[in-house]
Amino acid sequence: MSLYLDHLNTLQRQAEAALERAGFDALLIASGIEKFAFLDDRPYLFQPNPHFKHWLPLTSHPNSWIAVRPGKKPRVVYFQPDDYWHVPPSAPSGEWVDAVELVVIREPEDAAQALADLVTPRTAIVGEADAALPGLTPNNPEPLLNLLHWARGVKTPYELAQMRAAQRRAVPAHRAAHQAFLAGGSEAAIHRAYLVASGHTDRDLPYTNIIGLNEHAAVLHYQYQDERPPAESRSFLIDAGAQVNGYASDITRTWSAPGHDEFAALIAAMEVEQLGLVDEVREGVDYRDIHLSAHRRTARLLRNAGIVKMSEEAMVEEGVTKPFFPHGIGHLLGLQVHDVGGFMASETGGVATKPAGHRYLRLTRPLQAGMVVTIEPGLYFIPMLLRELRASKNAGHVDWATVDRLSRYGGIRIEDDVACRAGGEAPENLTRDAFAATGD
Repeated sequence: MSLYLDHLNTLQRQAEAALERAGFDALLIASGIEKFAFLDDRPYLFQPNPHFKHWLPLTSHPNSWIAVRPGKKPRVVYFQPDDYWHVPPSAPSGEWVDAVELVVIREPEDAAQALADLVTPRTAIVGEADAALPGLTPNNPEPLLNLLHWARGVKTPYELAQMRAAQRRAVPAHRAAHQAFLAGGSEAAIHRAYLVASGHTDRDLPYTNIIGLNEHAAVLHYQYQDERPPAESRSFLIDAGAQVNGYASDITRTWSAPGHDEFAALIAAMEVEQLGLVDEVREGVDYRDIHLSAHRRTARLLRNAGIVKMSEEAMVEEGVTKPFFPHGIGHLLGLQVHDVGGFMASETGGVATKPAGHRYLRLTRPLQAGMVVTIEPGLYFIPMLLRELRASKNAGHVDWATVDRLSRYGGIRIEDDVACRAGGEAPENLTRDAFAATGD
């Protein structure tokens, strides 16, 4: 059996079990609708319901539906309008077609008739409110969604194959972006080099690229791209991914320009700590412990670089590492860049709390074999947070001359996408494998 068909069978089994436990007979999933800017006829980029693309490799198909029923093939209602203003979806193709009961519709409202026989008080309908049609109103039952979201944390072999492919799509683009930086390109020029090498456009990236030169690397989600290069390009941070069949990669690298040896040494030290954190991704490990480990490693880096003159234990205890590393160590990755279910206490819901004082951590679950997580430690020189540290009781332990010198570079983040394996086996580093396959 193909990886995809095996994936489909896994989803069918999971859905049937979840429907029975939650007290429903059928599950209808809306792909979503195209949305328009206020008082305008210009559409926003279509974002499919992730539950829909979990079943089907269809990411540009609004007004479509999938119906899941125990013991039967999924029914796919495929919207293919007659349209000469835009290119309509192509005729259904791919191995998914023979695995489903296919109904092609020409008007969005035709989906109501195509699914009418499945709508009862015991039908779960998953989607945004604006996807509703007469007789098809999303109810998004929480007990059912909890079961589905919990299960989605563990990837099937098909999903892992798509995520490896998303790495291979992104890596050449990261190389091209690095070369554009070394050639003196602006942030906008570096971004364009990334798009060309990845084969993406701004419309279909899994998230907006973060391209930061010099001090801009200190803005965690820097959202602009200057057209003009700075007078001197000292450092470059790129956080950029790719997607394949709806599955994302999420990769960050930081580079120094030639001749900036102090910052290059700091990047190299961060690389060592990042790889150590990757190795902590093991089945049964509480992800919160990896986050706390990242702060201990940050303290070691700060001490070894002469930035903070305190013991590593005292730095963590006093919160001195937080201004330099103010975000979480990572998150679940898959159909969404920040995939759902990261805070769930169990398959029935509840919240697994974040460590006290670490509000930006996005994953608090123990790791399971098949999970894919990001590991992305950082070390930044953020003016707002440094001002707070300078006003604190620990200001005297900081070498502010070194901080001021390094602040010209903005900061460092290194991020890999990592698959947890079973039985204590070392994790699969999807990102490093993709770089190694192309010679890095």
